[in-house]
Amino acid sequence: MSPEPTTSASATSAPATSASATSAPATSASAAPGGAYIHNIGYRHYDGPRLGRAYARRSLFSQSLRGAYGLGRSAKSKVLPMLLFAVMCLPAAIMVAVAVVTKSGSLPVSYSRYAVYLQAVIGLYLASQAPQSVSRDLRFKSIPLYFSRPIERSDYVASKFAAMTGALLILTGAPLLVLYVGALLAELDFADQTKGLAQGLVAVLLLSLLFAGIGLVVSAITPRRGFGVAAVIAVLTIPYGAVTAVQGISFAQGNEAAVGWLGLFSPITLIDGVQSAFLGGTSSFPNGVEPSTGAGFVYLLVTLAVIAGCYALLMRRYRKAGL
Repeated sequence: MSPEPTTSASATSAPATSASATSAPATSASAAPGGAYIHNIGYRHYDGPRLGRAYARRSLFSQSLRGAYGLGRSAKSKVLPMLLFAVMCLPAAIMVAVAVVTKSGSLPVSYSRYAVYLQAVIGLYLASQAPQSVSRDLRFKSIPLYFSRPIERSDYVASKFAAMTGALLILTGAPLLVLYVGALLAELDFADQTKGLAQGLVAVLLLSLLFAGIGLVVSAITPRRGFGVAAVIAVLTIPYGAVTAVQGISFAQGNEAAVGWLGLFSPITLIDGVQSAFLGGTSSFPNGVEPSTGAGFVYLLVTLAVIAGCYALLMRRYRKAGL
């Protein structure tokens, strides 16, 4: 985005209000409507390059991604995201150390299941960072300033969505790389570990897209960050608790077929169903019940539909510039 022309008096050769410095004299009070005066205050013309929408999108994406980890913000803002990042990576490092010491033939947890195990950490990160990504713009009414530049609402939504997805992908993908490097150091099979890593990266990419969409939609509803944090936590935890409880009841009653379908009603169980059906992971459903291949396709379609729906809701939310 190109710099704005300066209105500072020091940027001109003489004070802007001086009659001798102006190229055109002020109009008389009788010639101006309502007794107004028009002065040439010496605006400096800008002849530099106009960087346009692409630069604006990249800048907004970069700023939002850096802000998700507190970069460019106060030291206090860096503590929680960096702490949660360390918490995500620590179990992976411990698993690698155990595999190396015991000379185990496999890792304790598959790549595609790692994020499911640490869903609470991911939820806390999303609840802390999604509201700060969008709620502050709403609270301080800076959205019209964004749209006054060569940027449209689609650019704003796409940049914010991509930045939040990228932040979650860093959070969930870094531990998988730790597992992979450790597995190679433990001399585990290279082909198996590479395949597992690829499957795990697909799983965390889907999770990042899904969670980013849900977190941003919920956070964009209110300009109050505290309400946004509570709402994101509620949206992630309440459906999961309800689905888990109903799945347990259904399994206890011998209705195993219902256990697999009930996972469609919670974000994390959606990802669990996809990774157990297609990405070589095991299910965390009661007794390890896994969705069938047909049900797995339904899980995948519902996941993609929720992602697309969240994006559409964000576009609708930012339809008006004067939010």
